[in-house]
Amino acid sequence: MRSVEKDTERRIARNEAAFREVNESIERGRWPGEERSPAVFRCECAQLECTVLLELTVQEYERVRSDPRHFLVARGHHVPEEELVVQAFDNYLIVRKRGEAGRIAEQQDPRS
Repeated sequence: MRSVEKDTERRIARNEAAFREVNESIERGRWPGEERSPAVFRCECAQLECTVLLELTVQEYERVRSDPRHFLVARGHHVPEEELVVQAFDNYLIVRKRGEAGRIAEQQDPRS
């Protein structure tokens, strides 16, 4: 049964990494000097059907991306068994992936 859990962890981690890549594209599309202007980023949670959009600045998103194991998720979207809440804000959380999901997040970090 543990193999099925590992496969699920890997699939979720790969999907979350894909969501993070979408947000990286959003950030790259900003003009220089807009670092403090609000932008809309996609929730990077494990819920494949999630369509929640979160408003934060590029500077705030950079705080999320300061660690390849960190992800941006809407409040209530984190998975306590797999993630540790690093910081909580009014409309979003920064979570740190643990275990296999964390290793995959590091491997698939587009900034590495």
